[in-house]
Amino acid sequence: MTTAAPTFDPARLEAFAGRIFGAANGALELLTVYIGERLGLYGALAERGPLSPAELAAATGTDERYAREWLEAQAVCGILTAEDGRFGLPPEHAVALLERESLAYVAPLTNLQPALVGAMRPLLEAFRSGAGVPYEVYGAEFREGQQDFTRPQYVNGLDAIMASLPEVDARLRAQPPARVVDVACGAGVFCIELARRYPDAEIEGIDLDEASIDMARANAREAGLEHRVRFHVRDAADPRLDGRYDVIAINDALHHMAQPVAALRALRALLAPEGRLLVVETRTAPHFHAPLPEGDFERFSYLVSVLHCLPTALAQQPSACLGAIVREDTLRELARQAGFGSFAVAPVDHPMVRFHELMA
Repeated sequence: MTTAAPTFDPARLEAFAGRIFGAANGALELLTVYIGERLGLYGALAERGPLSPAELAAATGTDERYAREWLEAQAVCGILTAEDGRFGLPPEHAVALLERESLAYVAPLTNLQPALVGAMRPLLEAFRSGAGVPYEVYGAEFREGQQDFTRPQYVNGLDAIMASLPEVDARLRAQPPARVVDVACGAGVFCIELARRYPDAEIEGIDLDEASIDMARANAREAGLEHRVRFHVRDAADPRLDGRYDVIAINDALHHMAQPVAALRALRALLAPEGRLLVVETRTAPHFHAPLPEGDFERFSYLVSVLHCLPTALAQQPSACLGAIVREDTLRELARQAGFGSFAVAPVDHPMVRFHELMA
């Protein structure tokens, strides 16, 4: 029995080649947005109105010839307007590029591009060897991009999130003061926003990455909360995490852990009676499905997982190598293996992540 050769579709070839060319355009465009964000070019345009290349160069301390090429490229891409030799930033684009607490603030995504490009050589070697890529290889800009991209979600969305977690909200308001720890806290945004809303709660954040803890402490100082929120370089099994916690959070970080069951088991031992562990992971479909539309966050998470989440998890051995896509059934099984008696998906309406409540 012979198998018929697949039909070759020239139109499909053309469409796919066009798609890859479009993706290349998008990647290059993001790098030019990165330049504009890093050098303050967008800020100058927003503050001073339409500018000529010479005016932009003078306002930002950059070279006029580079400024002109960048302005023209931005106008060609539709990011800036161009009229009579002057270039302007539309107010809607200014929100997305400059307003750090807006839910539409997407400029931090451009910080990820140089960091990921810089990690390509070790990542290629990791693909060949099966080893991982340590988190620190991705550098400061990746940390900054993560921090700045997630900050608006908590600055603007934490009140609604906590309203959907009434038992957690009630405990954080009650006496004696609730003890809270955010595990793998990164730059500390979640801890700081909790401290703003729950002044009596005792809040701390822990992370194995010393540079992230330095950022968290600096953020707490800037917010005037350095005496109310404590940050430490340590992991969940550190004996200095003594006593019991009423609320433990793992925000989009369980999938980075090489041994997630061991981490969950250690955290279960730290929970106070009736305490809750909040595990936040990407909002996924119940099962793998392909293709996914461009705007689907699961599609974005898959791409980041290939380039960052899986390699960093594999940097520690042995590793469960979860990757960023942790579906509900998988997380439920991890919780069962760790000994949790209660597992529930919290009714938090969020477009990108899902909240899970675990109780001992």
